[in-house]
Amino acid sequence: MIVHVIRQFLPNLGGLEDVVSNLARKTIERGFRVRVITLDSLFTEQGKTLPAHEYIDDIEVVRIPWIGSSRYPIAPQVFRHLDDADVVHVHAIDFFYDALSWGRLFHRKPMVVTTHGGFFHTNRYSFIKKLWFQSLTRVSALGYRKVIGCSVPDVRRFSEIAPERTILIDNGADIGKFANCASSTPRRRIVTIGRFSTNKRLDNLLETVAVLRSRNTDWHIDVIGVESDLTRRDLVQHIERLRLEDAVSIHVAAHNDAIGDLIGNSSIFASASDYEGFGIVALEAMSAGLLPVLNANAAYSALAERHTSLRLTNFNEAERAADDVESAFDSLMADCATIRENLIAEVRPYLWDVVADKYMGVYCEILGADMNPLSAAAKSRAV
Repeated sequence: MIVHVIRQFLPNLGGLEDVVSNLARKTIERGFRVRVITLDSLFTEQGKTLPAHEYIDDIEVVRIPWIGSSRYPIAPQVFRHLDDADVVHVHAIDFFYDALSWGRLFHRKPMVVTTHGGFFHTNRYSFIKKLWFQSLTRVSALGYRKVIGCSVPDVRRFSEIAPERTILIDNGADIGKFANCASSTPRRRIVTIGRFSTNKRLDNLLETVAVLRSRNTDWHIDVIGVESDLTRRDLVQHIERLRLEDAVSIHVAAHNDAIGDLIGNSSIFASASDYEGFGIVALEAMSAGLLPVLNANAAYSALAERHTSLRLTNFNEAERAADDVESAFDSLMADCATIRENLIAEVRPYLWDVVADKYMGVYCEILGADMNPLSAAAKSRAV
């Protein structure tokens, strides 16, 4: 039994939720039983309690009550659901990461953690975050057999506190979800996908669109995501201030079929995000044949080092960013077919089957299973 612990899971939509759900499905396909322990409400709908227990796509989901802040939700009932775990896999650096480490003498389960960017998604409270990281996070890391960085920047950071146990496993991307569905002919239409949160810097992206629109009224952007610390109304107000009502469409909690239709009318993916744990959405955009234009944060810069088709810019400077978006579009006009073919080819190493096999190697090492997904003890309990 592999038990994944994550603060938010399905039906919430987001990159972290996608990672855990895809990994859980691939783990089940390889013979493991899987349980996901998560909080019993979504941060966007805290007044609505979700079912305490259900199955989603054969994944057992257990939800537990919590108190405190969404940044550090406290949920001690996690310890009640670990008895049959062979490996506990914690996702992200939060209460679960600390509590399960400090409580390891109580539950005695081998644990791994995937960092998912830690808690450095914004520069806010940076001094306190660095102090916390070098103290409590460092001590808590002692409880984990492996600290799995899902990006090169994460590996660099966590190697400071767990150098002998930190390894790199790039996040997988569901590259079949929108495979090859972008417009076959270049169009001045952009999509951006992600939570409506301040670190995504949708304000900077919209200001860039305003510059583009002043140059050519064909430019349009579809903003796709779920409400977070920004709401749809916040975005509408900013759009109205910029007089972009005809240039921007907002799509809240759109399903994949609808997103695929939007991508089908687009040629460019853009993200002005200040911080990303890895940048899964950029890979999914590449798989669709969209040309990404990305803010040069650490995660996107690391991706661009591997994938030269990606375009980096500085969305803090709207004129410069607009120049780079137009340059990307001009390159598509010159040779759309070749760029599209290269983008799609470059994401194949991120197939979830490839990434899941790397995680299986970690689990097998802990279980002493020698290429077998389950130890004898674990297999005897499998359903």
